[in-house]
Amino acid sequence: MFGVSREQVIQDKIIRRIKFLRFADWVFIAVSFIFIILVASFIIAVVVDIFMEGLERLNLKFFFSFPSRRPEQAGILSAWVGTLAVVSIAVPFALIFGILTAIYLTEYAPRNILTKIIEININNLSAVPAIIYGLMAVGLFVQIMGMGESIIAGGITLGLLMLPIVIVASREAIQTIPSSIKEASYSLGSTKWETVRYHVLPYCFDGVITGAIVGITRIIGEAAPLITVGALTFIAFLPPSPIKSTPPFISFEWLNSPFTVLPIQMFNWISRPQAEFHQNAAATGVVLIILTGILISIASILRYRFRKKIRW
Repeated sequence: MFGVSREQVIQDKIIRRIKFLRFADWVFIAVSFIFIILVASFIIAVVVDIFMEGLERLNLKFFFSFPSRRPEQAGILSAWVGTLAVVSIAVPFALIFGILTAIYLTEYAPRNILTKIIEININNLSAVPAIIYGLMAVGLFVQIMGMGESIIAGGITLGLLMLPIVIVASREAIQTIPSSIKEASYSLGSTKWETVRYHVLPYCFDGVITGAIVGITRIIGEAAPLITVGALTFIAFLPPSPIKSTPPFISFEWLNSPFTVLPIQMFNWISRPQAEFHQNAAATGVVLIILTGILISIASILRYRFRKKIRW
């Protein structure tokens, strides 16, 4: 009469197990929240410190002056122009080759061991240190292809650095497209390319832009591969204008021009002992953060427009 049934014992164990799992969930959430707060606090502290030290130097003269040996006269004109020039080459290069590679691997490549090896190597390339890309670029672009220490060599180097990120993001976006969309296209007589061109790409382009955003955040702050390629630490002139007043009104001379970028300019100033140069480096960091935010915002707006335009 006073005994406990076997069903009751099992039910008590299940209840205790559920309570333990709920407690473990709360512990995991609490620990995760603490680490998120710590990481966010560190990032915010660094950003706030940079802004507090560098905001005083942010003015039009700082933006439109060349570097100088006198810190109060030094500016970042050649650095931000060089950064935009290099990024303007790297992003289209990575997007074009990245999207085409992702389409081939996902839609056209046969499922065999060679394709698997290629996919594994592409995933591993995302973790390769940036300096390795710089060493490769010196041998291939600067020496063998004769590009020299130019904007185009730096842009393609950063494009290769960004390429694996775009390929992986594009493949994942393509793989999320429901097979019913492709089958409906094939049933109406469309070829594989027509299906990819008019149905797969429009639906997955927001994922491609997401990969571009991640790639931009990586390449815009890179200095090591560009130093290896030959970016200058001190440059007091701008590349030739891409627009001319005489026909054909477009010039590509700027592609072969020497250059510098914002991270290298920061490195140059922070390595000097004067506190004024350190303030200039902090101001350059502020500009780099703002420029990254602007580029990411543009890409996010484009992604939102594609998501709003395409409805499944």
